Amino acid sequence: MKIISVKENPEFKDRAIKFIQSKWASEQSMMVYEDCITHCITSSNPLPQWYLLMDGDKIIGCAGIVTNDFISRMDLYPWLCAVYIEEEYRGNAYSSILLENAKIDAKEGGFNHLYLSTHHIGLYEKFGFEFIGTGYHPWGDNSRIYKTTL
Repeated sequence: MKIISVKENPEFKDRAIKFIQSKWASEQSMMVYEDCITHCITSSNPLPQWYLLMDGDKIIGCAGIVTNDFISRMDLYPWLCAVYIEEEYRGNAYSSILLENAKIDAKEGGFNHLYLSTHHIGLYEKFGFEFIGTGYHPWGDNSRIYKTTL
């Protein structure tokens, strides 16, 4: 398995956009992902970051680090977002590869914590994240918020 940073490997931009949109975007949010991934390449800031997890030439997973994951807790950042592993690859702890890489990059970017919002209970705790509260999304939903120290 290999991690590809889109910021460091801009030749993967179009594949990353297509894959991440196919897993996370609605018709209304397609351009949010395209615009964010496109502009991560030229940003002088440490964020955003987007990653692909590759098995040879096949994309099997993704994740990102962003300043806000569509959630009310704008006092907290950066946010781990869009974590996904293809179903046939699940159960092998491949998400830990993405999470550890994101933690390293967030720390190198000068951050002391990394946050995420999710409905999962019990998954991210395995990777050192701790539940800290509830956040609210613009579309009226809410999610559990987790934090890990870097």
